[in-house]
Amino acid sequence: MMMTTEQFVAAHKANVETLIGLTAKAFEGVEKLVELNLQVAKTALGEAAETTKAALSVKDAQELMALQASLLQPAADKAAAYSRHLYDIATSTGAELTKAAEAQTADAQAKFLSVVDSAMKNAPAGSENVVALMKSGVAAANNAFDGVQKAVKQATDVAEANYQAISASASKATKTKRVA
Repeated sequence: MMMTTEQFVAAHKANVETLIGLTAKAFEGVEKLVELNLQVAKTALGEAAETTKAALSVKDAQELMALQASLLQPAADKAAAYSRHLYDIATSTGAELTKAAEAQTADAQAKFLSVVDSAMKNAPAGSENVVALMKSGVAAANNAFDGVQKAVKQATDVAEANYQAISASASKATKTKRVA
């Protein structure tokens, strides 16, 4: 079955709109990342000034050691928070891109099935076996795609759980060292 010019133009237009949408979502993620980094840089600059003033006002080595010790836990907490923000940005951007890609894939599958159904209606007599084989192939491809999507989701969930566990463990470890 041949595509008409209108169908071809409509498909091309839909693909361009999808590309523009995906690009916009990717730029939103980059924008969030730049915003986070600017905020961190601004905060770090202010804290560096305060730390420098505090370091210059110490009177002996013991005060300097106490100042240094007091900066360790907040630095670890800030690093963990920054890492968490990065992870959240990457996760949300990835989820939005995945959602858009899944919608595009579902649309493409529906269009392909429509073309297959049209071809089957116009198939010559005696081609039932070929039609059944084609339907079976489409069903197998859809099942494989669904399986891959489920596996990716499970892997993402496991990675997120591991990240949460590692973050909690690192935070506890730095607090334990500070107390000890």
